[in-house]
Amino acid sequence: MSDLNAFRGETRSWLEENCPKEMRNLSFHWEDAHLIYSKPEAAVWLERMAGRGWVAPTWPAEYGGGGLPPEKAAILSQEMKRINATAPSSGMGLTMIGPTLLEYGTEEQKQRHIPKICDGSIRWCQGYSEPGAGSDLAALQAKAVLDGDHFVINGQKTWTSGAQHADWMFALVRTNPDAPKHDGISFVLFDMHQEGVAVKPIQLISGSSPFCETFLDNVTARRDDLIGEMNKGWTVGKRLLQFERSGIGGLAGANKKKVENKRNQLADLAKQYAGESEARIADQGTREKVLEHSMRERAFQLTARRVAQESQTGKTPGAATSIFKLVGANLARNATELKSEMMGINGIGWEGEGFSDKELETTRNWLNSRAVTIYGGTNEVQMNIISKRVLGLPE
Repeated sequence: MSDLNAFRGETRSWLEENCPKEMRNLSFHWEDAHLIYSKPEAAVWLERMAGRGWVAPTWPAEYGGGGLPPEKAAILSQEMKRINATAPSSGMGLTMIGPTLLEYGTEEQKQRHIPKICDGSIRWCQGYSEPGAGSDLAALQAKAVLDGDHFVINGQKTWTSGAQHADWMFALVRTNPDAPKHDGISFVLFDMHQEGVAVKPIQLISGSSPFCETFLDNVTARRDDLIGEMNKGWTVGKRLLQFERSGIGGLAGANKKKVENKRNQLADLAKQYAGESEARIADQGTREKVLEHSMRERAFQLTARRVAQESQTGKTPGAATSIFKLVGANLARNATELKSEMMGINGIGWEGEGFSDKELETTRNWLNSRAVTIYGGTNEVQMNIISKRVLGLPE
C-alpha cells in the first residue's frame, strides 16, 4: 500500500507540474480532436506523457508503453481526472489497432508500429465498410492480390472516419474470392501517403465531414504487414471490433465529474426552457423525462466502470461489448433528442439571428447523434450479437 501511496504522490506532483493549463478542462467532440491535438500546448503535453510511457500506460515498456500494473494505471487515471487533464493522445491507434497488434501481431510488427502509436507520431483510420458491405461486412469486395513481398489492393472503403487526417489504415480485404464470404478475408496495414489512395470527405446532415470515402487504386501493403494468417482476417477483424465497441460504449470508464456536469446541464436547460419553481423543473412531464434519463445514464456509468475495472485485472470484455455499444448509443441519441424537445422551436434552428449559438449547436448535435446508432455496428447488428452470443438464443 505504501508503494501505491508513494506512486500517487509522485504522479500528482508530476501532473500538476507538467500538464499545461491549456490541456485541462477541455470538452470537445471526437470529430474535432485533430484541431485540439494540433495546438502547440498539446504537442508539449504529448511529448511529456510519451516520455514516461503514459500515453498507453498499461502497454509493455519495450514498445513505448508505461508498463504499469492495473492498480497504478487506475491511480494515474484518477489523478488525471482530478485536474481534468485531457488525454495526451487519442484515436484508433490507441483504442483499436494498438490492442489488436498486441494480441495478434508478430514481434517485428509490434516493434515497428506500436512505439509510433505510443508517441502519437502516426494517426490511423479503419478500412472496413464498403458501399455494398456495411452491416453485412463479410460481403466486402476490396481485393488484395499477393505479388511477391507485397499486396496490390483495389477497391473502395466508405465511412472511413478521419481518413483525411490519417497516416496509416488497417483494412479488411478479400484475398480469396472463391472462398465462403467469411473466409478468404485478410487483415492488412498500409501507408495512406502513397500514390493510388484518394480520400473524399462525406458531408453529413449535421454539417460536419468526419467520415470519408476512400478509393484504392493499385495501393500496396507489405507482406509482413499482414496481421494474423492469410485468409483468416475475419477473426482479427472481429476482435478489433470488440475493442472499438468497448470505446464507443464507454468501457474505458466514464469521467464522473463530466457525467455529473452533463446531468446538471440537462437540468439547467430544462429549467431555462420549461420553467423553474422552487429550484426544480416546473413542468412535471419534463421533470420526469430528465429524471428518467439521468437515472439510466448513472446506471450505465456505474456498470461501465465496474466492467472497466474487471478488464484491468486481465478479464477482456467479449460479446458483452455489444450491450454497452447498444445502450451507450441509445443514451447519447436520446439525450440530444430530449434537449431539442425541451427547447421547442428553438431546438430545431439551423442558422439565423433568431437562435443562440447554444441552440444551433444543439440542433447539429441532435442531427449528428443519428450516426451514433450506426457507426461501430448498427443497433440491429448489436442486438443480433447479444441474442446469439450473450443470451445463446437459436438463430
